[in-house]
Amino acid sequence: MSGKKRNKKFVVAAVAVVIIGVGLVFGWTPLMTYLKKTDKTARVIIDNRGSLEDIAADLKKAGVINDTDEFLSMAKSKELTIDKVEPGMYDFPAGTSYRDLLNSLRSGNFEVEVVVTFNNCKTIHDLCVKVSEAIMVDSTELENYITDQETLNKYGFTLEQVPALFMPNSYRMYYDTNKEAFLERMAKEFKNFWTPERMAKLKEVGLKSPSQAVTLASIVYGEQSKNESEWPIIARLYLNRLNTGMKLQSDPTFKFCWGDQLEGVQRLTYEHRNKDCPYNTYLYAGLPPGPISMPPTGVVEAVLNPDNNDYLYMCAQPNYDGLHNFAKDYADHAKYAAEFQKWLASEIANQ
Repeated sequence: MSGKKRNKKFVVAAVAVVIIGVGLVFGWTPLMTYLKKTDKTARVIIDNRGSLEDIAADLKKAGVINDTDEFLSMAKSKELTIDKVEPGMYDFPAGTSYRDLLNSLRSGNFEVEVVVTFNNCKTIHDLCVKVSEAIMVDSTELENYITDQETLNKYGFTLEQVPALFMPNSYRMYYDTNKEAFLERMAKEFKNFWTPERMAKLKEVGLKSPSQAVTLASIVYGEQSKNESEWPIIARLYLNRLNTGMKLQSDPTFKFCWGDQLEGVQRLTYEHRNKDCPYNTYLYAGLPPGPISMPPTGVVEAVLNPDNNDYLYMCAQPNYDGLHNFAKDYADHAKYAAEFQKWLASEIANQ
């Protein structure tokens, strides 16, 4: 055997002895954690409001690690504590070593955006509950922040108007977005929507502010949430009423005054309509003080681009299509209303 081969074998043996010695003295776990790899890509929410043990359990459940003790031992050796963990939604690629995993938790390397969606929300409370399911904010804390007078002053809304700030859609943002950053993002989206062109249309239809447009859109959506083809028609009908000084007399507004108490009630009575509340357009003329829901932006567009008609009345058609009969004068409206009431009474009797 040549001298070079003997020397090479000696070096290999010496390295092996050192590795074994390290393993015997310090244990195999810290060394082996550098060598272990994840075997699949996994998406995991990392929340630093708990503990490292909680995070280890989530990582194991997702298949990112196969041993929580090894993870915790490695975290301790790298001095990673819960306060040093960067919260977020993470995509850990297949083949991620424990070392890279732990470094990522400190730096946010594999963090990805989440999708925040809030549709069909009626109130700020509903919005905050939806948002808290997607990002790391407490719903109560977010609601208190949005409705705080200092926040309202900052963004130029009253408590009643502030629902108009939120444009229902799906937004991409990071999981650890805080309440301040979330509201700043919503204000940016609001500003982007209300272009000079839309502001010009707002004045053309006789409205004074974006919040008024959203308020009217929320009424239109309350009347018609199924068939968007009617949105421009209903929008013009209510604009006609506003322009003539006629009360809006919209059922969704007085229903809003009752909260959830009228959910599922088919036959609404005069007693329901007499609820004294500033949102009740049977009692108070003009628009309510703010939106009764957060309508889709398409309804707001319908308010800004209404149909050309002179309708003042509408009544549900006597069927389950969700469409309406429209009228210019009360006589025709009364005829349509009688047909609908007769049909409704028949349907209730046959149940």
